[in-house]
Amino acid sequence: MSDSIDYETITAVQQGTWATGDFHQIARQNVCMAEALCDVVDPHPGERVLDIACGSGTAALVAARRYCEVTGIDYVPELIERARQRAKADDLEVEFDVGDAQDLPYPDDSFDVVLSIYGVQFAPDQKRAAQEMLRVLRPGGRIGLATPIPEGWSGDFFATNAKHMPPPPGLNPPLRWGTDNGLEELLGKDTRSIQSEKRTAWQYYRSVDHAVGLFLAYFGPAIRASENSDKEALRQDLNEVFERYNRASDGTAIVENTYYLTVGVRA
Repeated sequence: MSDSIDYETITAVQQGTWATGDFHQIARQNVCMAEALCDVVDPHPGERVLDIACGSGTAALVAARRYCEVTGIDYVPELIERARQRAKADDLEVEFDVGDAQDLPYPDDSFDVVLSIYGVQFAPDQKRAAQEMLRVLRPGGRIGLATPIPEGWSGDFFATNAKHMPPPPGLNPPLRWGTDNGLEELLGKDTRSIQSEKRTAWQYYRSVDHAVGLFLAYFGPAIRASENSDKEALRQDLNEVFERYNRASDGTAIVENTYYLTVGVRA
């Protein structure tokens, strides 16, 4: 079935979706994932690190603080510009490129470490994205992924968004990357090992209404879903998801997001 899927067109539409709003306003909740990922993958000073689908550079900047030689790539130019601004503000040397995770503009074996936080998982052609990730990674290099999983806040959030804006038919869901079987199918053949564990990322908001309002204002897929369906119905459904995982009892929102932290070693 995958041979009949028009990945080029889907990628172009998807790029426009992620360029809508300002994902940087959402990505602040991913800093804890970037720090956890770098702690486990442990890139050393001088190692060549690639942050795929880097957004505004969250994981790239954490690696750069370790004096790694860091490159970040994303297909949304506005996010790459924001990443460059952040690196400059922190006086960090990072190379940020505009490009597609499914067609990385780097030679084989270019990097010691490849990272991605809720990024490469959304590439429409998952097989191609996995192949590209492995291609640019040297033998023995490490892959570090922070990935949404089918259960918990991430699973419920993306299922709710898809209810209001169904994905193109035939695509594997991004949550496939958050399962052992999916990771084995995508990466197993070319890796020595894949180890995953569930971690918790706490998301902090002024209230549940504040959280939902942020996603409807800045998160491209939610913005497009609100344009595609009844915005108030979407707001209500998202409100229920955030309430379900809110662990605060003082009127604020501290949302429990369980994700997969995966480390692979290329064969």
